[in-house]
Amino acid sequence: MAIPIWQRLVALLAYLLPWSDGLPFGRSLTNLFPALQWLSLPALPLVLLEQAVPFGGFILFLVLFLAVVRNPQVPYYVRFNVLQAILLDIVLVVASLAFNLVLAPLGGTFAVRTLANTVFLGVLVLVFFALVQCLRGKEADIPTLSEAVRMQL
Repeated sequence: MAIPIWQRLVALLAYLLPWSDGLPFGRSLTNLFPALQWLSLPALPLVLLEQAVPFGGFILFLVLFLAVVRNPQVPYYVRFNVLQAILLDIVLVVASLAFNLVLAPLGGTFAVRTLANTVFLGVLVLVFFALVQCLRGKEADIPTLSEAVRMQL
């Protein structure tokens, strides 16, 4: 059965959540290559919301989880992609905490910047893959993450 276009677009929008949290990892890359700043434009409204509203990211997480993922009236395809985007975002939040707590004392060393750039490029590839799969109407099958999503749904 073909997935309706509105479901594909809603599922596609869910991946702005992990993209907005992955952008800070690419700060040194965007300084080297200013053209990469264009990649942050789709996530800009979400970044502004998270900064303007206290605990905006957490509130958005709760709304998506309770109103979309746990709502059986929402189509499975949308719920799958929203939950996968949430889980990817959780991984990024944990990575960001690790960077801030463990690697911050090291400063902006070459190794820390390289690791941050690797995380950024990994998120870019994962989000791009998920967006293409959403547009095609297929599930973005990310190893381990998709299995966790299927177990939850």
